[in-house]
Amino acid sequence: MTCPQCGESMAERTLGHVTIQRCTGCSGVFLGRADLGALIEAENDWHAHQSANTAALPRITSEMSRPPVVPERSRAFVETLFKS
Repeated sequence: MTCPQCGESMAERTLGHVTIQRCTGCSGVFLGRADLGALIEAENDWHAHQSANTAALPRITSEMSRPPVVPERSRAFVETLFKS
């Protein structure tokens, strides 16, 4: 498939049961209606299962070490599709 905007080739990427076409030139994204619906459902599910994960604050003592660095989480499921 070629990009209708710039004419470059499209690279196909599948994540789960969703397949998208992404242009290698302009990075345009194209997908079918069913894939769009599946992305919307996955996005809604992703947000529904996020929680605050709150816990009681620990007492700070001199023996404590720094907490481990936590990798940054995606803000949305769709954002995970476009990470390199």
